[in-house]
Amino acid sequence: MQRSPKNPILTRADIPAITPDLVDVTSVFNPGAIRFEGRFYLLLRVQTRGRETVLMLAESEDGERFSVQPRLIEIEGIKGVGERIYHIYDPRLTRIDDRIYVMFAADADGGCRLGVARTEDLDRFELAGFGGGEDVRNGVLFPERFEGRFLRLERPNRDRLTGGVTTGSQIVLAASDDLIVWKTLGPVMSGRLHHWDELIGSGPPPVKTRAGWLHVYHGIATHFASANIYQAGVCLLDLEDPQRVVARGRNNILEPRELYEQVGQVPNVVFPSGMIVDEFDGEGFAVPGSVVRLYYGAADTVVGLATTTIGELVSACDP
Repeated sequence: MQRSPKNPILTRADIPAITPDLVDVTSVFNPGAIRFEGRFYLLLRVQTRGRETVLMLAESEDGERFSVQPRLIEIEGIKGVGERIYHIYDPRLTRIDDRIYVMFAADADGGCRLGVARTEDLDRFELAGFGGGEDVRNGVLFPERFEGRFLRLERPNRDRLTGGVTTGSQIVLAASDDLIVWKTLGPVMSGRLHHWDELIGSGPPPVKTRAGWLHVYHGIATHFASANIYQAGVCLLDLEDPQRVVARGRNNILEPRELYEQVGQVPNVVFPSGMIVDEFDGEGFAVPGSVVRLYYGAADTVVGLATTTIGELVSACDP
């Protein structure tokens, strides 16, 4: 992948101080991404100096130079879920038919929950579902239904990093008829001990290609004494049965190398969260030569952009 020469493309200096809490914010990172009516949009995780999180929207004509809108994104209905929510963060954007869905993580008293909001215009966002159950994170929706059901990849949080957060070593597949009640269908893939992806979680939503569902995920190398290193990798899932891994890259496709990726709130982090593909054919498959823009959080502090093509990502997967 090729990093943008304008990286980091968004920093805390780009956040408009529209409320007292947004004066001199701490960071902006882990955005969801989508193309809508010919423009590029990022739904941003913005962290205040009080370590509170808000969502804001940025837009661009070229996918590289973004302007942050001077408003907060509110999710209608979120106050009625019956749990105290401390943070809403790490949004992933998926278009299904004529709607855009936002899968987000929410820290509550019982652990991390996954919620889904929907919008038709990126102006008004309404809650579509809010999960209970186990501590789970990194939820991403597939961009089409399977026999009428919604499918998502998610990551149960069952492993605690030394001195850090609870994370996970397995991505699973879940299904829902209504975006409210989700049933786990089974495991998709697990982390690989002593490799770059010992702990894993989904990145952006999967993209449909002729070779399979192309999925960029993040992996954490925990076997270094001084740091956990977050990187990005790629795999292919079967088009008809996305619980089955067709191919998985042996190496990462992006790792912390630049100073803004190595130094920040959480050092040594490349966290892929948004991806925009330029071209699809008449049957809805991504064109191999299409440009891919991968948006990622760097060191939990700024937003980075790296580009490649669908063909290069497919080639990075080992059979």
